[in-house]
Amino acid sequence: MDALRGFAVMAIILVHNLEHFIFPVYPTDSPAWLNALDQGVLNGIFTLFAGKAYAIFALLFGFTFYIQSNNQRKLDKDFGYRFLWRLVLLVGFATLNAAFFPAGDVLLLFVVVGIVLFLTRNWSDKAIITTAVILLLQPVEWFHYVASLINPAHQLPDLKVGEMYAEVAEYTQAGNLGEFFLGNISLGQKASLLWAVNAGRFVQTAGLFLLGFYIGRKQLFVATEQNMRFWTKALIVAAIAFAPLYTLKELIMTNDAITQQTAGTAFDMWQKLAFTFVLVASFVLLYQNKRFSKAVGNLRFYGKMSLTNYITQSIIGAIIYFPIGLYLAPYCGYSLSLLIGIATFMLQVKFCKWWLATHKQGPLEHIWHKWTWMGTSKARR
Repeated sequence: MDALRGFAVMAIILVHNLEHFIFPVYPTDSPAWLNALDQGVLNGIFTLFAGKAYAIFALLFGFTFYIQSNNQRKLDKDFGYRFLWRLVLLVGFATLNAAFFPAGDVLLLFVVVGIVLFLTRNWSDKAIITTAVILLLQPVEWFHYVASLINPAHQLPDLKVGEMYAEVAEYTQAGNLGEFFLGNISLGQKASLLWAVNAGRFVQTAGLFLLGFYIGRKQLFVATEQNMRFWTKALIVAAIAFAPLYTLKELIMTNDAITQQTAGTAFDMWQKLAFTFVLVASFVLLYQNKRFSKAVGNLRFYGKMSLTNYITQSIIGAIIYFPIGLYLAPYCGYSLSLLIGIATFMLQVKFCKWWLATHKQGPLEHIWHKWTWMGTSKARR
């Protein structure tokens, strides 16, 4: 699971670098061959990872909740209220990350949606998987779609996300450090959360959390023969489902705006979810091979320090691309940005291996763990 989490964070870093951390400033006078290469890199990385790496990250958030909750259950303790405190602490890490990542932080979304795990922690397996499926069907999007069929004048709520992002881009471009930090942790966080509403991320994230919780309860990541058969079937079903879902999404996106924003959003989520399970199932199955597990062994170190790596990549990205730092965004097309992302990942891996040689957890993971359990003895954890 550490390796899979490391894979997800690595993929997130590559996507964020191509996006210049939600700062869309790129070269304007590149030669034709480089433009073609850049477009290929963009299409390839986004097809593989955009919307999928985040989904794996969310799935494992729910799985980690199961591990922590189950450990406390063995001691006849309820982890629920300690988990709520843990979410409060995550607000601090979300604020730190958001300070360097204009309108792009996902940790605050995890804080808000994470409450669903507290509310459902004592539900039956059947209730959890049923709720997860309902949420992943994107009921809010379908409500608006059906409403638009009944009433052609029906419109989605205008959350002014576009205007917010324009304002974020303006103060980011200005390069004033104080305005940058203050804007990011206020307007930027608001824009990020409201964008998640428009994109169906709130409901999908809740579904992924519960799905990860269910996977933990069913011990599906344990390397048994029965579980490997499950992941083989999951891979086949997900691979077969991906192509028609993607095709339907493309067809729907040729319709009117509200259909694109409702049914189109749902099908886009579904095709990405199908591909997510292609990635997860493939990783789980391949990891049983010693050569593969050895080849991706560094991801274990990377995944153990996922919070530290996730936040430090935002800091590094801000220094590299934004006017508050080196302001290299106008000189970095998608290809060069990908290379920067890979170099950042490799440097972070080296740091992780060095740090974990003498520590059990990453620096931010240690703080989060220590403050989560403040006031309790080690024997009770």
